[in-house]
Amino acid sequence: MKALIPVRQGSQRVTNKNIRPFANSSLLEIKINQLKRIDAIEEICVNSDCDYMLSVAKRLGATPIKRDAYYASSSIPMNEVWKNMAENIDSDIIMYVNVTNPLVTDKTYKDICSLWNNLEAKYDSISTTHTVREYLWHMGRPLNYDPTSHPRSQDLPEYLGLNFAVSVIPKDILINKKSIIGNNFYPYIIDNIQAIDIDEEIDFEIAEMLYERRTK
Repeated sequence: MKALIPVRQGSQRVTNKNIRPFANSSLLEIKINQLKRIDAIEEICVNSDCDYMLSVAKRLGATPIKRDAYYASSSIPMNEVWKNMAENIDSDIIMYVNVTNPLVTDKTYKDICSLWNNLEAKYDSISTTHTVREYLWHMGRPLNYDPTSHPRSQDLPEYLGLNFAVSVIPKDILINKKSIIGNNFYPYIIDNIQAIDIDEEIDFEIAEMLYERRTK
């Protein structure tokens, strides 16, 4: 199994989030160094259109894979990007890892690797999820509860949200489906702290605070 870390330049909502200072390091450096501690990962590959990010990867012992600028554009559907990245990595099994989930623990990575080796035949992939219990509305209507008999939040039905922190999938399925989510994936549940994904500036600040608190 090889780990695939996708990073690109041109982040729109959080400028340079992959390489800007984060807890005396950077999200990219933290993730590479973390994955180096996971024995089941035989190689760490960093796929990027940014020469600087690729140089960071090489310096830390990861394998740099240059991405064509076409597949780093915000206008390209992620399905095409996933397919292209899979075509450019030499591995039958890919662990797709986002750097924007810095609070995922070593134990989670180790557990997912172990789970993959013992996965039931009915599952073809693994993706991390987290539980969602919220009062959901869409188009002026409640989706998951009756407002005339308002339930307590802990009594709401439990949904699973995909957080894309970690996915394990065979290369051929990823290419054929153009997705890091298989046809019948195993939902590996992580807690809401580990599931924090840096999309906005406030996410960056919260994640850094929690990361520093945990490392201390």
